[in-house]
Amino acid sequence: MEQINKLKELINQGEVDKAIEQLDLLLQDSSANKEKEVFYYLRGNAYRKKEDWKQALDNYQYAIELNPESPALQARAMVISILEFFHKDMYNQ
Repeated sequence: MEQINKLKELINQGEVDKAIEQLDLLLQDSSANKEKEVFYYLRGNAYRKKEDWKQALDNYQYAIELNPESPALQARAMVISILEFFHKDMYNQ
């Protein structure tokens, strides 16, 4: 739990690249299976902060696949609504 709080703090402080690096390593660790959903959710948050919308959505989707009741569900919906608001032209091509 302390590890997760440190990752959240890195993201909140804007050190998203550092958080993503650590999350990448944690996701490669097969012993961390129980936390994988949380790690994907946090990595989605980090990418959202970087405005890398595709990576954010992909990571939220991975978290949702592992836990359909993940907070990533709301985060993913929020990113989609942001994209629909700011990128209306995307749908009119």
